[in-house]
Order: sequence, then structure tokens, then C-alpha cells
Amino acid sequence: MLEGLQLFGQSFIGFMSLGILFNVLWATQLGIIVGMLPGLTATMGVALMTTLTFRMPASEAVLILVCMYVGAIYGGSRSAILLNIPGTPANAATAVDGYPLAKQGRAGRAIGIATTGSFIGTFIGMIILALFTPLIGKFALEFKSFEFFWLSIFGIVICGNLTAPKDPLKGWIAGFLGLFVAMIGMEGIHAHIRFARPGSELSGGIALLPAMVGAFGFAEIISVMKLSAYEVVKTKIERVVPKFVEIWVHKWTIIRSGIVGTFIGAIPGVGEDIAAWVSYDMAKRSSKTPEKFGKGSIEGLIAAEAGNNACVAGAMIPVLSLAIPGSAPAAVLLAAMFIHGVRPGPLIMIEFPSFVYEVVVMVLLASAAMLILGLSMVRWLVKVLVVPRQKLMPIIFALCVVGAFAIQGRVFDIGVMIAFGLIGYFLREMDYPMAPLILGIILGDILDKNLRRALILSDGGLAPFFNQPIGLVLFFVTLLVILSKMKWFNDLMGLLKNAILSPFKRNKGA
Repeated sequence: MLEGLQLFGQSFIGFMSLGILFNVLWATQLGIIVGMLPGLTATMGVALMTTLTFRMPASEAVLILVCMYVGAIYGGSRSAILLNIPGTPANAATAVDGYPLAKQGRAGRAIGIATTGSFIGTFIGMIILALFTPLIGKFALEFKSFEFFWLSIFGIVICGNLTAPKDPLKGWIAGFLGLFVAMIGMEGIHAHIRFARPGSELSGGIALLPAMVGAFGFAEIISVMKLSAYEVVKTKIERVVPKFVEIWVHKWTIIRSGIVGTFIGAIPGVGEDIAAWVSYDMAKRSSKTPEKFGKGSIEGLIAAEAGNNACVAGAMIPVLSLAIPGSAPAAVLLAAMFIHGVRPGPLIMIEFPSFVYEVVVMVLLASAAMLILGLSMVRWLVKVLVVPRQKLMPIIFALCVVGAFAIQGRVFDIGVMIAFGLIGYFLREMDYPMAPLILGIILGDILDKNLRRALILSDGGLAPFFNQPIGLVLFFVTLLVILSKMKWFNDLMGLLKNAILSPFKRNKGA
């Protein structure tokens, strides 16, 4: 505990320079703008920003990306309140009560409440991030090659399962497609070239960043251009800074939503939108005035915003400790960490022991900037919503092209970006999620190397994959996740449950 506080203090002092604080302010501000413009999601913002921070030192680049992430999830509340269009999927629950408040002429009050709730939720998530990540990281040190293999499979299965709830098979297909893409090119142990001609540019493999920018950026542009124009609610922005009593009266709602949002964020693949809806539902169930929800409830608004912003810090817990993202933007952030030479996962507490606390400080600085900017620049920022979409998208496309090209200076990477953009667009049209695809590319190298290393250690035997305690648990959990989506398995479990409980029911009836 004392060592953690010491590392936190050192990290905090290390970030206290004018240059870094300036980066925090502009990155958070840009994140708010990205989040509030419908169609420019937090995932897309982090992906594009990754290309612009490629030459920066690792800690400074990750700081800017964290600020973008936090700002974008919060920024989506602006368009949810003023347009009834969530800027990001995480803000769908915000629109339920935020838009009615705006129509009642209380847009400023709604924005102020949402900002304060977002700040407190992020702060709660930050505390839990600081407490739990080192504990999980120490446990994960027990992982060997066999466990890393199952952990990679588990990450793909759970992410696909939770990002495509209507049809998990589509999520799994997207994830294993990402694993296949990661196998293209020269492999890491014997330098054998797979699925490509020797000497071709494809023999170097598919670079993560162009693929990510294409899947999340270019595909998003194509999807957004199909949407119809939107109209901002014409309302006067009155008092923005909320009164202390307005926040204090809902303190337990905020604390509960912050804790719930953080732990939902820590579940790989769930994301901020689920955290917001669960927090909103719990607030409604425990409220003394549930009839006000959906008609302009301050309690509902603050619960949704505290929940989705707490999820940001929660999503970083599995990223840092297990190298498995808790949400789609966290998947992009994980990719950015690998690109910048930081290797999250079980070894992080040995290789980068101070980095966990640096991320905690980053979240703290981002949330403070979000609170200051969110309460002070409302009237000016609202004007951003009137920018025509047809003028905005060409600029975003130019950033996608420049970002893909700038890393290695290869025109081939622009082709990769466009190809993955088109693939991503058609996959989206068929309801295939993008997060498992990118996660598959990230985990592909880990899975490949650890599978072959494990087979070398076991002389080609498969028994060690199933007789190691941690690996066996991961295998059964992965199998259970897959079976839980099978109708016959659920029917069988229902019959077993009835068979076990029926004697107790008969005794109770007698």
C-alpha cells in the first residue's frame, strides 16, 4: 500500500509540468468535441489520435489517448441532451432524461449535472483502478505459456460474446478473423513467411494501426454519411455550474453508479453503454420518484453519466493486468500501448511497475480537465454541433489517410486502411462487431508464440494445456461461455435445475 502511494506520488509529480498539463487540456477538449459530434465515437477518436502521437514518448502519448477517451465518453452527453442523439453509444441512457430537460429550457442545468456526475464517476473508477490492478497483476504472474494461450482464446470468446449479444457467433467469427489476419506475414520464432509471397509487402504482416484506423475510422465515415441531418434544440443555456445540494441529494446514486460502472467496465468486452443502462436501471428501481424517469429526472441523468464514465477506468483494469480490453475504445488504447513499446498484461508489475500508477494519474488529470472544460466552455462548444456533416467527414478521411501513411511511410498501409474500412463497413452492415476483430489482431501474436512455445516445452503433448490449474479454469470458463449461448445447453440446465429443486418444492408444499 505504501509502495503504491509512493509510486502514485512520483507519477503525479512527474506529470506536473506546463507542457504536459497543456496536452491534458487540449486532448480532453478535443475528446469532448469528438464525443459530442454524432458519428465520431470515442473508439474512432482514440484510433485517429494514436496515429498523431506515434513519435511521442510512451507516457505522454498514452496520457493524450486517455484524455481523448475520457473526454469523448463525457462529450457524447452534449449531443444526447441537445439533439436527443447520443454522441457515443455510451450516452444513450443520458438522452432519456437529458433531452426532456433541454426541451423544458433547462439544458444548462442538465449539462452541469451530467458534467459533475461524470467527474465523480471517473474519480470513483480511478480509486478502484488503483486498488485492484496491482492485485490482479500479481496473481497473473502465475501465468505461463499454456495459460497465455487460453487467456487469448478467452479474450476473443468473451469479447465476441458481449459485443454481439444478439448473435455471439458473429462476434466470435470477427475475433477469429482478427487472429487469422495476425498470422499473415513473417512469424516471430522461425521467421517463416505465411499467407504471403516472400519479398512482397504483405510478407511484413498487416500493421495494427492502419487496420485499426480503417476498421474504426474509415468504416465509421461511410456509415455516418448515410445518416440524415440533425437539428440542435434551440434553447437558452442558463446556469451551468450545479448547486452543491443538487449533487449531495443524489450522493448514494452517484456512488452506487460509480462502483457498478467500474466493475462492469472491468468485465472484458462489455463497455460503457451497458454500464450506463445498468446504472440507470438500478437508480430507477431504488428511486423514491421512479415516475419522473424518462421525463427529465436529474437522478436518472446523473446515474447514467456516473456509470458510463466510471466504466472508462474500469475498462483499463483488464487492459493493464491481463492485456484484455474492457471496451472497444480500451481495445484501441491497448493497441496503442503495444505500438509505443508498453506491454500490458501479467508482466506489467515487473517490467513497468510504475506505469499502472501513471495511468491512474492520467485518469485523474483527464477527469479534472473534463470538469473544468465541461463547466466553463458550454456556450462556445454547443456551436460545434451546427457543423455540417458533409464538411466534417472529408477532414476525418484525410486524417485517416495521413495517420495510416505516417507511421512507416508506405502507400501499402493506406491500401490496408481502405481495405479494412470497406471490410469493416460491410461487417457492420451485417451486425458483426469491430472490437473482437481488432482484439484478434492484437492477441494473435501472443496466441501464436505461446502456443508453439508451449508445444516445444511439452514435446508436442497437449496434456499440459489441461492439467495446469489456471489453464484448466480458463478452458472451462471459455467452454461455459460458448455453451451458455446454445439452446440445448440452456434447456439441459433448466431440466437439471428443476430436477434438483423439485424435492424441495414438494416438501415445501407438503
